Amino acid sequence: MTSNPSLPLDGQRILELAARSMFELFANASEGMLLVDRDARVVWINDQYKRFLPALGFQRVEDFVGHPVSDVVHNTQMHRVLETGKPILIDLLSNKAGTFVVSRIPLRDEDGTVIGALGIVLFDHPETTLQPLIHKFAALQRDLDDARRELATQRRTKYTLASFVGSSPAAVEVKRQARKAAQSSSPVLLLGETGTGKELLAQAIHAASARARAAFVSINIAAVPDTLLEAEFFGVAPGAYTGADRKGRDGKFKLADGGTLFLDEIGDMPLALQPKLLRALQEGEIEPLGSNKVVPFDARVIAATSRDLAALVREGKFREDLYYRLNVLPIKVPPLRERRADLPALAEVLIEDIAMRNGTAHYDVSADALAMLSAQSWRGNIRELRNVLEQAAMRTETQRIEEQDLEQVLREAGIERVPPAPAPLQRIATEGKAEILRPLAEQVAEVERQAIQAAMEATGGNKLAAARLLGISRAKLYERLEVTA
Repeated sequence: MTSNPSLPLDGQRILELAARSMFELFANASEGMLLVDRDARVVWINDQYKRFLPALGFQRVEDFVGHPVSDVVHNTQMHRVLETGKPILIDLLSNKAGTFVVSRIPLRDEDGTVIGALGIVLFDHPETTLQPLIHKFAALQRDLDDARRELATQRRTKYTLASFVGSSPAAVEVKRQARKAAQSSSPVLLLGETGTGKELLAQAIHAASARARAAFVSINIAAVPDTLLEAEFFGVAPGAYTGADRKGRDGKFKLADGGTLFLDEIGDMPLALQPKLLRALQEGEIEPLGSNKVVPFDARVIAATSRDLAALVREGKFREDLYYRLNVLPIKVPPLRERRADLPALAEVLIEDIAMRNGTAHYDVSADALAMLSAQSWRGNIRELRNVLEQAAMRTETQRIEEQDLEQVLREAGIERVPPAPAPLQRIATEGKAEILRPLAEQVAEVERQAIQAAMEATGGNKLAAARLLGISRAKLYERLEVTA
């Protein structure tokens, strides 16, 4: 034990007695003890330790004591304690004798020089003696693993380009542009009204890109108070301000490193923060709040807005240089009223998702209901369409949504109902009695062909949606298509 010359004689005596008492306590209460000298040779073991010798492969004490500890105790860390002079207070040691909870303590002389080390076997068979602690640790580890998996799942995209439903010319063009954008690392700017599916498209671009295995991180600028946006974007250095986390916090740019950062509602970005965002995009580095060090990042940026950015630039509410930095690959996402042919297919997908989320059987949408849906202006676009369908599904007493169900929802929501356009009818007769007096079956077949063609055009070739619009089964539609082919 190292003496302390600053202590009075009585104090020194008490300290020596305390050290001796602690040594005797460990010697008697522990499962075993051994001492090594400064050369890491075993110089002493207590009686309790001797019972481990046969399992370690030694029949006599003299075959163990006097030998380098690393030769007689596999997986020992005693030499590390001698080299560093630092204790290893709690550790698990496994070797031929079993698994043990051990402590290793350096021993010093009066000058503070390490002259040896003491090894203490606190518990043997920890799988039984420490079972409650092991169970608790295992439970905590499972919770941590679950949290990591959940976080990874949340940062993985849910949508692909196939999720952008529609085969109308407008939808096909959007998907073509998105597929092209996915092959580049340049910024993408998604423009369109609220509810058109801009975030879905952003996730689809990420999923089709070379960054698909990395994180997709999104931030809705309009939903975060201006005073917190800088910290959300760039992170916070440890102890940056009163109440800040002592370990600091990564911002969205750092979390998206290697992946994609989606900046939703970029038009709501405060003017004062725009220069910092521009610098981050140009330099590929950020400076956390309260730090004077720059942190590099590699994230592909996709921005979206429902506002007219060019008009905001003219009004001085959005920086022109930031606008040009973001507007490299602009994609205009069309409103629903500009791709009405996609509505039956969209309704089918939405109603299936509503049924799945509610745990109910699939809902059918009648042809009259589809015709009514196709006629509405949909100011809220797909988000509004989903809301109307979900309300109608919750109100219907059957698994079929009828026109009157939709009328009630639209009326109570204060949405002006647009009556459905009359079904396209072709003239049965043109000019002359001979045309009118053709065989009835021939005239019916002609009208049927025209109706099927109109339904297929209205649904963009979606046979299931066309069948529902015509009020016939899909099998019946296939049969009629074969006849008319």
